[in-house]
Amino acid sequence: MRKIDRSRIRSAAAAAVTVALGCTAFAALPSTAGAAAAADGLVVQYRTSASGATADQSEPWLKVRNTGSTSVPLSNVKVRYYFKADSASTAYRFACSWAVKGCGNITGTFGTLANPTADADRYLEIAFTSGAGSLAPGADTGDMQLRFHRADWQSLRQSDDYSFGAARTSYGDWPKITAQLGGVTAWGEAPGGNGPTDPTDPTDPPTDPPADGPRLFDDFNYSGHTDPGIAAHGWSVRSNSGGPGVPGAVWAPENVTFSSQSGNSVMNLETSTAGTGASTEHTEILTQATKFRNGTYAARVKFSDAPRSGPDGDHLVQTFFTINDLKAPMADDYAEYDFEYLPNGGWGEPANILYTTSWETYRPDPWEAVNQHSEARQSYAGWHDLVVTIDNSAITYYVDGQHFGTHGAAYLPERPMSINFNQWLIDLAGQSSTTPRSYDQQVDYVLHVKDQVLSPAQVSALVGQYRAAGTTFQDTVPAG
Repeated sequence: MRKIDRSRIRSAAAAAVTVALGCTAFAALPSTAGAAAAADGLVVQYRTSASGATADQSEPWLKVRNTGSTSVPLSNVKVRYYFKADSASTAYRFACSWAVKGCGNITGTFGTLANPTADADRYLEIAFTSGAGSLAPGADTGDMQLRFHRADWQSLRQSDDYSFGAARTSYGDWPKITAQLGGVTAWGEAPGGNGPTDPTDPTDPPTDPPADGPRLFDDFNYSGHTDPGIAAHGWSVRSNSGGPGVPGAVWAPENVTFSSQSGNSVMNLETSTAGTGASTEHTEILTQATKFRNGTYAARVKFSDAPRSGPDGDHLVQTFFTINDLKAPMADDYAEYDFEYLPNGGWGEPANILYTTSWETYRPDPWEAVNQHSEARQSYAGWHDLVVTIDNSAITYYVDGQHFGTHGAAYLPERPMSINFNQWLIDLAGQSSTTPRSYDQQVDYVLHVKDQVLSPAQVSALVGQYRAAGTTFQDTVPAG
């Protein structure tokens, strides 16, 4: 984790991946008579801003309209645009140029159809973070000016794409794009034999976890920060100076402690301050090796809204993340994937917020960042199961078994990473008191399964197997 100005990240992230398009005036058309019925009260309207048979990029501009009688949370909606890849090996990249709901609240993920047809073997799935809000009855999302292109920036052919409509230069209902509401098809018709399913979850995953494959599991069953087992098991308790956090603060290894709760050993990270940099103590534990890349990462973490003692209000960050080093400004092989909980706000936020962020790269000075994030503005005090999966197409985050966000292939890691937990103060602006106070973040376990995407249910089953067998540690992940 590094010292960064996240208020700048949130505004710079969209700009770093956005190419502005010229504004074109148009009006939404009324619903087309004879279009597919919206069984659950959704309609997808479509127009193209690139109508040629071939193009530098495909530009499906969309609106989703609620034709039902109740409000629809957009985080429950998924939209699919179907197309024919130029070749089996062609990779694609998604971008949002502009959206009324905000590009930061829209994600795009590519998938492969189980039953290819003459005009579709791939799809682009559009999903929404909780920050996109809800659609009231009769409301629509407004413009979503979306685009995708070949990763090699060669021209793509779209005239043979199932969802493409060359004549659709104004918005109108378009049943060749599907929408799901809560996992149920609410609009449109997929290419033959390809009913929409969630591309980021295993389809009908077995309840039993895979029986083989390299793994790291640690139940954090240690006596204290000086326990030789910590280093022997590949962990380092941070004591060196530097960011992120309050200038002048120290990273205090003695504030990483362990205790037994309900039969499980639990690690506690304590962060404290008396309102000055010199009195501030941060905490962090990380793997010594950077050997983790694709696969499943999971941890059970207890976030805290209130301090253990003293006055509340500090701009605190409680985390679980993976990261590697930035070799040079804007280096394209940098990677970082974060769960970050801010119980008292910070980075321009006034109150509780949980972020998940996937990083492609950044430059510290002058600041420039390329990342994608999802967020939820609510309290997450208490224990939570955090899971992030990385495969060859997307990064997907889950909280307590529920999908939290999916980030695109542009943010996939090129190099292995370490696994980290830390707790630190962004600044001292949230609380001016000089009364000492301390905050706790607790961790029950951590799990990594190399090169396998597990569902949250499979993660729980695998952890249960370890505990039933009395196994408190295993690391079979090869180095490098």
